Amino acid sequence: MNTKTQVFGMLCFGISLFGFAQQVKDSTQVQQLDEVVVTDSKFKLKRENSGKVITKITQKELQNLQGKTIAEIINTEAGIEVNGTKSNAGQNLSYFIRGGRNRQVLVLIDGIALTDASQIANDYDLRLLNANQVESIEILKGASSTLYGSGAATAVINIKLKHASKNVVSASLRSVLGTNQSQEDNSYAIENFNNSVSVNGTLNKFNYLASFGNQYTNGFSAVSNGIEKDAFNSINGTAKLGYQFSKAFKVNAYGSFDKFKADFDDSFGFVDADNVSKTNQYRIGVTSEYAYKNGSLTLNTAYNDTERKIMSSFPSEFKAKSMIGDIFNRYNFNDTFYTVLGVNAQEQDMESFAIPFGSTSLEQSINPDDAKFTIVDPYANAVFVSDFGLNVNAGLRLNNHSEYGSHLVYSLNPSFKKDVNFGYIKGLASYSTAYITPSLYQLFEPTYGNADLKPEENTTIEIGAEVNIKDKATFSVVYFNRDETNFIDFVDTGSFVFKYKNIDESFTASGIEFSTNYKFTKSLKLKANATYTKVEDDLNLRIPELKVNAQLEYQFNLKTFMSLSYQFNDDRRDVVFNNLTFMNDDVTLKSYSLLDLYFSHKVLQNKMTLFASVSNILNEDYQELFGYTSKGRNVNIGFNLNL
Repeated sequence: MNTKTQVFGMLCFGISLFGFAQQVKDSTQVQQLDEVVVTDSKFKLKRENSGKVITKITQKELQNLQGKTIAEIINTEAGIEVNGTKSNAGQNLSYFIRGGRNRQVLVLIDGIALTDASQIANDYDLRLLNANQVESIEILKGASSTLYGSGAATAVINIKLKHASKNVVSASLRSVLGTNQSQEDNSYAIENFNNSVSVNGTLNKFNYLASFGNQYTNGFSAVSNGIEKDAFNSINGTAKLGYQFSKAFKVNAYGSFDKFKADFDDSFGFVDADNVSKTNQYRIGVTSEYAYKNGSLTLNTAYNDTERKIMSSFPSEFKAKSMIGDIFNRYNFNDTFYTVLGVNAQEQDMESFAIPFGSTSLEQSINPDDAKFTIVDPYANAVFVSDFGLNVNAGLRLNNHSEYGSHLVYSLNPSFKKDVNFGYIKGLASYSTAYITPSLYQLFEPTYGNADLKPEENTTIEIGAEVNIKDKATFSVVYFNRDETNFIDFVDTGSFVFKYKNIDESFTASGIEFSTNYKFTKSLKLKANATYTKVEDDLNLRIPELKVNAQLEYQFNLKTFMSLSYQFNDDRRDVVFNNLTFMNDDVTLKSYSLLDLYFSHKVLQNKMTLFASVSNILNEDYQELFGYTSKGRNVNIGFNLNL
């Protein structure tokens, strides 16, 4: 780790400890509103009563991150590395959370799981989502398959979209213009355009919301050796309609489309190429809730259709459909004992097209009549919140999969909170299991697929502590240890014949996450986290051993806000294909530090906000991905208008 990072880390840690000691002595007179989280139990519970490692990014915090993508925002949280956020806008994203990979991270939108069978890892592509449509984000780390099923092995990212205003008619408009340049470019040409508009409101028992967004980014080549610019263009549209039939019963229906087109280059020779990737996604769904005394019955249904086209020297097409239904009953026993009983059902299928050897046109390579599966999962979860500090969250789920039968997962998560004169002290522990079913591509692709694959299995242990100082600070530290078996890898079975196979040996990922939120004064705040991750060599790909994030916020007055953000990424291991040996060579990506500045000012109170940001202020020269271009110093300016 370089010297400037050591100094910065020790400074932040020292300030935090000093503030903690000072606050224990002086205490505080101001009462703080309790933060409520949902993802860890499907109930609205105070965060202090949760024994899970959960982070909530509120709408207020998102307002201070305008101009950033969802992936960039998530990438500043403890234990998370979203690789690809500092490269070309169309770069594929890799989610490395607690040493895991994309297939071990589950994305929810408004509580409904989203997967994409057109992807090799069956993961949801965050590039499809427009940040301007998001109300809040909850990130639940650790194995959570008991509540959310396959894929929820290292994290669940629950993204809540914006809801209708209480006014009859409301509208908002956001526009961002900015540069998009590498470290070698200092032209500061406007190459990034991001715009969105929303109209919404409530009329008696009826509410509505319609929003549209567009992003166009150009500026530099995807590969570092290239000179041809590679553009990224996305559009998003969402419509929501809701009706409150009575105090007890409400229904919401929604539909959305998300599309993007991304230019990309030749990853084998790292040279310019006229390659294009297109993805179209369409979603419709209905959510309904019937409330009764001490409980509620919820039904969520959704249909998702995805089409993905790759236009390159190896053209291909993928089509995927999924249907999901989740019905669950919540019951509250005197605000002490909470239970969730539910059944989740899914059906997925996919189809792909490729050009066989000796042919000149696309032909079907994966048949949707074969490449499909159904899942029916009954599950139960219970939360006990005592009046003496003990809290217990426990659950189990029986997965019934059409391809490999039944599989049981379970979790136990006790925590104990002790109220003290300055706030509270909380200790937590958890033991949970999770599973990741093979994707349809891994099972049925005719050349590389393997119908005999078993699901991956994870066992995660967590031990941690949290200290809260009323209206002043929160400090938390968590140790995690994740054991992984039946790991699915793409291996050479001999004579350069590759296939997906389960690896016999088990792998372990472990680490420590430290987070703090500290309020020096009413106007000056510090948010910081540091993560140490130890991953065995076979799993260690582009995962920093040490990662540090810090954000210093200053509210000058009711109208003006400023923040200074810092990120350090340690050395990382990457692999590159060698055209001479036809083998992968290990390379080391050197550590780097980035400094960003954000500024906003309200011209009309609650009506118009002007904002500007400068990322990578020092124009640090670094590599996020070997052979690919990384972003240099860039400037964004924009406005947000509410009517």
